Amino acid sequence: MKSQHLISDAVATVINGMDEPCRAVLLRLRELILETASKTDGVGPIEEALRWGQPAYLTNESKSGSLIRIDQLKGQPKKCAMYFHCQTSLVDTFRTMFPDELVFESNRAIIIDCDQPLPIDALSECIILALTYHARRQSGSRSRA
Repeated sequence: MKSQHLISDAVATVINGMDEPCRAVLLRLRELILETASKTDGVGPIEEALRWGQPAYLTNESKSGSLIRIDQLKGQPKKCAMYFHCQTSLVDTFRTMFPDELVFESNRAIIIDCDQPLPIDALSECIILALTYHARRQSGSRSRA
């Protein structure tokens, strides 16, 4: 059964207002987050909203995951980022899992070069870990992040 996501017109407006090539990458990241959530047990519907002016994806109904935000990097028109809560172990886990496939900023983001092909498999795995972060911690699962 497919989850009914709560899609935001405000998010679409923000993304559509960005310049290429980041607009296309952010639209693909948005699609990837929603697709991944639909295929991941226990996540339920995603609420899409603006947080700090950035497109954000929340698991408000299931409370299974940690917030994911996406945005173009300030002053870098060909770079985007997928942001995660800096007080989680998510980015450290991603760095261990994908040291060669992904680029990271501190303990808060995956940096994406908009002129390069998206590493879909690695990003999908990171999205799953973020969307199930709280559920896994509550269940005591240590198999991921």
